[in-house]
Formats: sequence, C-alpha cells, structure tokens
Amino acid sequence: MPDLAGLDNGKHFNTPGSEYNRAVCGQAAMIQHYAGLTTQQTMSLVVLKFGGTSVRDAQAMHQVARIARSALSQWERVVVVTSAMGKAPNDTIKVTDALITAARTAADGDSETFHRVRRELADKHQAAIDGVIANADERQRIGDEVEQLLSGFEMLCASVRVLGEITPRALDAISGLGERMAARILAGALRNNGIPAEAVDATEIIITNDNYLSAAPLMEATGEKTRARLLPLLEAGIVPVVTGFIGATPAGVPTTLGRGGSDFSASIIGAVLDANEVHNYTDVDGVMTADPRIVPNARTIEALTGQEMSELAFFGAQVLHPMTIAPLIEKGIPLRVKNTFNPSHPGTLIQHELARTGSAIKAVTVIDQVAMVTVAGRGMKGVPGIAGRTFMAVARTSTSVLMISQASAEQNICFVVPRNAAVKVVHELEHEFARELSHQEIDHISVMDEASIVTAVGMGISDTPGVSGRVCSALGAHGINIHAIAQGSSECGISLIVGAKDSREAVRAIHALTGA
Repeated sequence: MPDLAGLDNGKHFNTPGSEYNRAVCGQAAMIQHYAGLTTQQTMSLVVLKFGGTSVRDAQAMHQVARIARSALSQWERVVVVTSAMGKAPNDTIKVTDALITAARTAADGDSETFHRVRRELADKHQAAIDGVIANADERQRIGDEVEQLLSGFEMLCASVRVLGEITPRALDAISGLGERMAARILAGALRNNGIPAEAVDATEIIITNDNYLSAAPLMEATGEKTRARLLPLLEAGIVPVVTGFIGATPAGVPTTLGRGGSDFSASIIGAVLDANEVHNYTDVDGVMTADPRIVPNARTIEALTGQEMSELAFFGAQVLHPMTIAPLIEKGIPLRVKNTFNPSHPGTLIQHELARTGSAIKAVTVIDQVAMVTVAGRGMKGVPGIAGRTFMAVARTSTSVLMISQASAEQNICFVVPRNAAVKVVHELEHEFARELSHQEIDHISVMDEASIVTAVGMGISDTPGVSGRVCSALGAHGINIHAIAQGSSECGISLIVGAKDSREAVRAIHALTGA
C-alpha cells in the first residue's frame, strides 16, 4: 500500500531562483539556534486557526487573507492553521467526510465511489485555485501538488478495496489529505495578496503516539520540531500555513488528532511557540449561550474560563474540539473564538481565570443520541467491586462513558453511553454479572435508549446556593422528568438525563436562567 507520508510535503514550493526560495532557504543555518528558543522571548506572535467553512471556497479564502493581513498589522508574527475545505454554498462537499466515505466504501468493495470523489475533490480544489491565485505558474504548481495528493488518495483507496478492509492507520492517511490540499491553496492565496507564506505539513512538526484516529501529541518532541521548522520562517517574515488535524508518529507515519482536531493543532502550536494569543475563526460570532437552532435568542458569551469552555466542549458545544483548551491553560495563553465573516466582532475570550459576574449559569448544551444503562439490585448494597466490574466490562467494549450517577443507597449505578454502543455494553454486562443475575443479587440491567444529556455550565454553579434547585424547578415547570443527575468535581457543570423528546424544551427552560 502506498504511504502518503512521503508524498509532497510542500518543500518543492521553493522554486529555484525565486525571491521566495532565497528568503526561505537562507534560514537553514538558524534552525539549531531557534530550536531552543521561544518567540515570547523576542517578538509578539498570534496563531490564527481557520475552520472548514472559513476556507470553503475562493471567496472565503480571500477573506482569510484579509484577516491575516490585519493580524500582521497588530502582531509581529503570525502563524495560520487550516482545516480542510468545508461545504460551500454552491456545492455539497465536505472534504474530510468525502474522503472517509470513499475509504469506507472502497473497503466494502465499491470500485466507483472513490473515483467519483476524486473527481469532485479535484473540481472543488481547482475552482479555489483558479479563484484565489492570479499567477498562471503558481496556479499550475499548486494544481500539480493537489493532483499528486489526489493520485495518492486514489491509489490508497484501490489498495483498500483489494484488501477488503480499512485499518485505522490507512484511514488516518486518507482522512488527513483535505488539510494538506487546503494549506497549499491557502498559502497561495496569502501570497497572491502580498503576504509571504509557505504551506507546512504538520506531519513535519506535530509528533504523536500511534493511537490512530485519535492520536495524542508528544509535546517535547513536538516543541523541538515546531520551533526548528517554523521559527526560521517567522524570522524571515514568512507566514507558515500549517495543516490542522494531522500529525505523525516518531517514525513518520501519518496520524490524526480526532475529528475537529484542527482546533487542537492550533493550541499545540500556540503552546510550544509561547504565542501571545490563539484566535479560532469559525462561522459564528463566538461561543453562544446555547445552540441558536434550539434557542433563537441565544447570545454570544463575552468571556469564559478554560474550565467552563472544556465543560461546554465535552458536553456538546461544537465550536471547539474538547482538547483545545488544555495546552493553552498550562501556558496561560488566551484563546479567542471569532467569526471569519464578521471579524470586527470581539467574539468570546477564553482564559484561565475570570472574575465572576452575572448569572451562575453561562450556557446550556445538549448531547443527543445517547442511552442510559442502569445496573440495579438490592444485592449490590455494600458489595465491594461492583462499580469496578461494571466499568471494566464497559471498557472491554471500547466504549466511552459520558456521565455516571449512583444512588446513595448503593442499589443502582446508571451511566450514559452513545446510543449505538448500548447493545454491546449490555451484552458484556450480562456476561460479567451472569452469576449475580441468576442469584437475583442484581435484579436487572436496563437501557433507556431515547435519552439526552442536558448540561448547564458556569463557574458559579457549585457555590451559588439554590442553582441546582432552580434548574430542577425550571424543568418541572415544563413537565420534564429528570431521570438522573450528576454534578461533578469540575465545579462548573450540572448534567441531567432527560428523554430525547424533551431535550430541546429542557435546553430552552434552563437557558432562561442564564440571564437571571
């Protein structure tokens, strides 16, 4: 099977004899010097991350170039991180989704879909190239690079079809291609707008473990590689345009950081470069008090703590990858969420600590498509090891537990898992507790498979008297039954299980408390 790690990594962007080549290549001698330094010691730096809708077509990329130009007037150094191209108004293609669909259908023996996807992706990316790059030679060069990446994609899918399976390693190599194509085009768009820029594959700088599909960064190695690769460019006045979402093992095998991982990529880069700020550009004006599709009067939140944002991201807020905040909190680096298409809006500022103002509840989120599993029985009371055996059984199914609640009488444990995992989880639990079930020490293992988790978030929740009561009363006033409740050690969230049919009404009822 061909290995995409060896395909074009952007280095041949440096056309011999060009001013661009001389500016970049003249920095080689400084690599060792800069590998051990941080930008904070010298000049101000901001990392700008752009999501898929922000680079969805040529028009959006021109807007990104304008934002980058504005950033260069305020910050001495700028790094750009890009997602794959998202769905544009005139098409229906989300690049990463299309790549994954092609790979999975090829594994099922489909010999047509990946060829069709290749053609569609070629058209989409060529349209962007034609729309953002005026120079014919530059258009040709970037078009050839995209073509090379798509040829590698096609070969990989053909190999997957022959094998009849798609391994996590192969899926990572395929699903990360969107960012590699977008970075080349976006760097060209910046150069077309007079901003020196170079595309950089994160496989060169973000070093991860080999947990394919959801790899974790090895921060020390990543810091060394990132500083060695990016600081010479920044010193030369060049804006690195780095691929989000992807990385590589120490051996150079491509990995991904999980869906939405481009946010995480930007934070990793910001942390290892000691950036002054990280700005995450999306298509909304910041983090909202609720999903505006559920609550039409949802508002942009002016400021959040990192802890609040992490809680929101984990419990369903789609604006940031759940791991985004962690690297920045450790370094005390602020993150600002802004709108690419309304850049004058201040967005939402996320930082380590904030003075508490206003309502104890800042936002409400919902996770749908979940199931609540209950292990119950009078024989469980006082018996050591029941909880441990329960969650060991769940772990054997490779299922993530989203929420846990246990009655004080120790007669039941309930927890929430993704709905599509409920059947295998119950089967494993029945196997684990077969003896206890047969002796009626455990009465039943049951599933509520039409459930939702609704979570209220705010730093004042744990130490403001009456908040939990107000939340429960608000739901009761709307006739909504609460099946389980959990208030964790995070101090800033209270989660409730409600029936799926009641989830929207529950969000609206709790949202009314955000202004109280």
